[in-house]
Amino acid sequence: MDAIKGQLTLRGVVIGCVGCAVITASSVYVALKMGALPWPIIFAAILSLFLLKGASRGTSSLNEANVTHTVMSSGAMVAGGLAFTIPGAWMLGLADDISWVQLAVIALGGSALGLLGSVALRRHFIDEAKLEYPIGQAAAQTLKAGDAGGDTGRLLFGSMGFAAVYTLLRDAFKVVPSMLCNLGIPGVAFGIYNSPMMLAVGFLVGTGAVVVWFAGAVLGNFGIIVGGSAAGLWSVEFGQQVVSCLGMGCMMGCGIAVIARDIIPKAAKGLSSRIGRQMDESKTFCLTAQAVPGMKEAAGAEAAARRRARGIGMGAFVFACVAVAICLLLELPFLVALAVVAAAFVACAMSAQSVGQTGIDPMEIFGLIVLLSVAGIAQMAEVKLFFVAALVAVACGLAGDVMNDFKAGSVLKTSPTAQWVGQAIGAVVGSVVAVAVMCVLLQAYGPDAFGVGKEFVSAQASVVATMVSGIPNLPAFLGGLALGFVLYLVRFPSMMLGLGIYLPFYMSFTAFLGAMAKVAFDAVMKRRRAGLDPGQREAAERRMQDKGLVVASGLLGGESVMGIVLAMIVAGSALLA
Repeated sequence: MDAIKGQLTLRGVVIGCVGCAVITASSVYVALKMGALPWPIIFAAILSLFLLKGASRGTSSLNEANVTHTVMSSGAMVAGGLAFTIPGAWMLGLADDISWVQLAVIALGGSALGLLGSVALRRHFIDEAKLEYPIGQAAAQTLKAGDAGGDTGRLLFGSMGFAAVYTLLRDAFKVVPSMLCNLGIPGVAFGIYNSPMMLAVGFLVGTGAVVVWFAGAVLGNFGIIVGGSAAGLWSVEFGQQVVSCLGMGCMMGCGIAVIARDIIPKAAKGLSSRIGRQMDESKTFCLTAQAVPGMKEAAGAEAAARRRARGIGMGAFVFACVAVAICLLLELPFLVALAVVAAAFVACAMSAQSVGQTGIDPMEIFGLIVLLSVAGIAQMAEVKLFFVAALVAVACGLAGDVMNDFKAGSVLKTSPTAQWVGQAIGAVVGSVVAVAVMCVLLQAYGPDAFGVGKEFVSAQASVVATMVSGIPNLPAFLGGLALGFVLYLVRFPSMMLGLGIYLPFYMSFTAFLGAMAKVAFDAVMKRRRAGLDPGQREAAERRMQDKGLVVASGLLGGESVMGIVLAMIVAGSALLA
């Protein structure tokens, strides 16, 4: 308990839970509306530090802020796991077959699997492999910078307020148009989405990644749909089908390549080295015991071995209990539930590896891989396949978030125990809020509002629905699968390429404009720093980058929160009518 004293505090948990509820609700909206979910960790870190300083009158520590932001951000990935999978069932007319109780079981069960997996994975990926975890490191650096003071709070809440009011004028009062430069190009949704949130996504994701994203959009829309139809190779409708399947295949091919190139070789190497260490420890113990029977070191080694064995046994028991609970509550066959739980652990390792190396967590891809594996060995109703995909996606999403937080904790010397407990608290709050918001959105807008080109684009869930109901263009899908796999092997960001091919053009174009705004911002800042000496230049660059990050995070948060508020108003009106 001494390790977590002063880090996991009551005020931190209260602040973290309130923030978790808001961020989780807005994350559901972002994931469904935009077909993407930027990591909320930086936003949560800034908000946690600011609120703790106010609540404690400046006496809070960076470690307390780190644990608080861990609580605050954890629900977002639970939201992503649900939003990236379950709406696919609504698209197939299965909304009445899924109850809120089943959604809660999926959210809580997936959270439990992700939390248990992170315990087993932390030492390897954080302490031994020492992966980069760029998002986690960025969170740690943001907390360090924010602790120095400044106008962070005014920038954050000012930009949030602006985005919220702008969204209200656009969506509620219709004073501001939702689309700009809308051109009637057959088969292409050309235009600029008038969204501060989408611009902020492009600003935050990174210029290189967004350029690849936009290149995929140009290739799919103007290369295949417009170019192919103009050349008489196929109709516009057929071109759209090719683009859809090609984009899905490319994203899945990237996920498979992550496993083939990054997970399996490193897991095998880690297992081999661990077995070697254990054999060396056993030899040392035997030699010591023979030379000096009863020696303290020998007794300590034996006790450590017993503790490890108990830990492995307890972990296996807990996993088995989770499998049984999932089996009973979701009405899955027992052997299928066991297989899904085992596969979820492997998928969590994939997620931890991917997030550690790239900062990307393709949680729905891992869920799809397990879904297809289960569908190949067992005959199951379509709705149960969605349960499998959602369960694994939630587990992978939370595992990736936990590992990012552990990395930030490693930089700031925060207690892993305090962070894990905080993550568990946030996961429970996030599960409840995510399920409630999903039900509110379904009630407010109906199942027909979800899908590409509709109110909620739900791109990833549409991919899952396509996989469950059958692939419309198998050659295009297989071609995309091969393309995504090969490009990732040569270190090209094929996940972003596939996303650009798949998403509507106006979304990709707006994100691209956000990335170009980041390029312009960096150029202006570079000119302003030109006359400074090297020491002052570095400090000025860090301050300006932090300000840009804060403003972009506020724009993203303000629009998404207002979107949830408007959705709740619509839902309340529908219930009262």
